[in-house]
Amino acid sequence: MRPGDIVVDAFIELDRDSADVSTDMDTGRLTLHMPFGQKLPYKDVDVVYAVGNSPNAAVSAHRLGLRSALVTNLGHDRNGDDCLTQLRKEGVDTDFVKIHEGKATNYHYVLRYGAERTILIKHEEFPYQLPQFPTPPRYLYFSSVAENGVALHHDVAAYLTAHPETKLAFQPGTFQIRLGVEELRDLYQVTEIFFCNKEEAQQILKTDEQDMPTLLRRMRDLGPRIPVITDGPNGAFALDSDDHAWFMQMYPDPKEPVSRTGAGDAFASTFTSAIILGEPVGTALAWGPINSMSVVQHIGAQKGLLTRAELLEYLKNAPDFYRPKQLD
Repeated sequence: MRPGDIVVDAFIELDRDSADVSTDMDTGRLTLHMPFGQKLPYKDVDVVYAVGNSPNAAVSAHRLGLRSALVTNLGHDRNGDDCLTQLRKEGVDTDFVKIHEGKATNYHYVLRYGAERTILIKHEEFPYQLPQFPTPPRYLYFSSVAENGVALHHDVAAYLTAHPETKLAFQPGTFQIRLGVEELRDLYQVTEIFFCNKEEAQQILKTDEQDMPTLLRRMRDLGPRIPVITDGPNGAFALDSDDHAWFMQMYPDPKEPVSRTGAGDAFASTFTSAIILGEPVGTALAWGPINSMSVVQHIGAQKGLLTRAELLEYLKNAPDFYRPKQLD
């Protein structure tokens, strides 16, 4: 079961003659530049329906062989109809998708510059509500919602407290990280698997700590039993239930990435699916980067998602260096 926002992404490939990117030499921050007040050509546009952290995870889990349902909100409009059609095409259960009169389905503009992107976002304020599930799901996968969704976090925490047979995978978005640990302490304390990147971990923990095993253990102290922290090209790290820290490097790209959108969702959802399927933390860490590698070879966050058979074939043919490493 995957609660979270759903969007339509319009990927606009910018013309390199009309846009460029600069790097701040002090901070390393990248800035996209385009002439103001002009009509600028673009190279191409691809519209992708039914995406977002939780929808991406729902599709990923289904392709890996799990039953998957999505808890989300759509506007009563053409984009909402197209999102619903796409979810059903992917085999995702839509019984918990709510259609709202007078609301617009979330629509984002993704400005592509090479494999990187800048996203223009606008979240409709839907009334968030956790549904009455006929039977408790094995896992809830909770990710980004709009800023009016604070109460939903506490509803999820209360549900998990009342139903300990259901476990939570939490992949917070920017707003949820900004809320801070104190506001979401009840949710952190009932989390089974937690995902963030290194910079987000430092922000959550209010530290400049660089040692990944230390960050993992400090994150676990907040409540999550299996914290997972990614570090871009430097790989991914996780802590298992026996307090062992694990490291996994990136799976090598077969060719230059087309778009990095969805790589993080692919990793987190695949790791979670592996754990649900009974794999240990080290193996789950090896599964995640393979799906990320496949996703970045395509436009959109879902087209490159692999079936379990396809993923295991990649793992079987992986280079000798591609093995999870126990750090301590």
